[in-house]
Amino acid sequence: MHGGASTNVTDRRKQLLDEKLRRYKSLMAILEYSNATPLRNRSDRGFHCAYCLENFLEPAELKRHVLKAHGDVKLKYGHLKKLLRWDSIKMDVTALQCSICRVQMKELADLREHINAAHGKDLRTENKDRIIPFKFDDLEGMRCAVCFQTFVSFNMLLRHMNVHYRNYVCGECQAGFVAERLLKYHVKESHAQGEFQCGSCEKIFSTVTKKRDHERAVHCGFKRNKCPYCPERFMSHIQRSSHIVKFHGKHSVSYKCNGCEKSFDSRKNLTQHVRAYHLMEKMHSCTQCDKSFFRKICLDNHMLRHTGEKRYVCDICSKSYGRKFTLREHMRIHINDRRFKCEECSQSFVQKCSWRSHMRTRHNITV
Repeated sequence: MHGGASTNVTDRRKQLLDEKLRRYKSLMAILEYSNATPLRNRSDRGFHCAYCLENFLEPAELKRHVLKAHGDVKLKYGHLKKLLRWDSIKMDVTALQCSICRVQMKELADLREHINAAHGKDLRTENKDRIIPFKFDDLEGMRCAVCFQTFVSFNMLLRHMNVHYRNYVCGECQAGFVAERLLKYHVKESHAQGEFQCGSCEKIFSTVTKKRDHERAVHCGFKRNKCPYCPERFMSHIQRSSHIVKFHGKHSVSYKCNGCEKSFDSRKNLTQHVRAYHLMEKMHSCTQCDKSFFRKICLDNHMLRHTGEKRYVCDICSKSYGRKFTLREHMRIHINDRRFKCEECSQSFVQKCSWRSHMRTRHNITV
C-alpha cells in the first residue's frame, strides 16, 4: 500500500514536469517565431516590461522596447522560467506576424497553424489557455481580442478576460478565473463562511466582504471624497453629491457608461452596472437550470420558481407570496393605495401592470 502511494506521487510529479516542459516549449516557440511580446502588468506608472523594470505609458512603446532591447535575451531560460511561474501570461499580439516570413496573423491559433504547416515547426498548443492575448489597436479604448468588446481601462479588460479563460472554476458558484490566485481571493471574499468581527465595534458578519464593506462605510476615518466647491470631505460619493446639491445648488455628478447610454449618480453604481451588463459577471448559478446571476438576491428570487416556496404571508387575507416586494404590492389593495393614475380618464390602479393594461386596451397607448 505504501509502495503504491509512493508510485502515485512519483507519477504525479512526472506528469507536472512533463506539463511544465510542454508549456516551456510552446512559449519559447511563440516568442521565437512571432513578434508577440509578454507584459508583466499595468499600474499608475504604465505598462511594465516582463524582462526589466522599465514602464511605458502606451502599450506600443512597451512593444517597441521589448523587441529592440530584449530581442536577444527573451528566449533565455531564466526569463522564460520567470514567465512560466505566473499562472497566466499576458501577451501583446497587436499586429501579430510570423517572424520567419513576415506574414500577418489575426490570432495566435492562426500563427500556430501557419508555423506548423508553412515552416514545418512543431508549435504546440498546450499553452493556449495560459497565454492571454491583448490587442492594443483601438484608439477608443481597450478592446477584447476575443469578443472585440471595448473597455475604458486595462483593469476592466483584464477582469473581463475571466469570462473567456476559465482556467480555474469556483465550485460554489461556477465563476471562472484566469489565475488560481484570483479564484482563491474570490472564494475567501465571497464564500468563506464564519464569524468575522468588525475591528472597531462588536458587530459580526458572515463573510469577509460584508465585514470590509461595513468597516469602510462606518469606521473608515479617511474622507477621500472632497467637495469641488468647498473644503468639506465625505466618507462616500453619495454623501458628497447630496452636499453639492443641497449647499451649492449644483446638479449632482453623473457617471456615464461608455458601453451604453445609461448614467449613474455614483462611481460604485456605474462599476456594478458595467460588471453585471457589460463584463457579464454572473457568479451565482442556478443548480436547477442553466441561468446565472450577478447578485445572489437575484438567484434567491429565481430559485422560488423552482421551489414554489411562498414565505411572505399577508396578515389580512392570508395570501402568500414568494417575494417580499410582491407582498408589499399586494398590501396596497387593502389600504386602497391607487397610485397609478390614468391621465386620459379618471381611473386609477393599485398595480402598475393593471395601469399599463388599461392604457393599452382602453386608450391604445403603450407605456
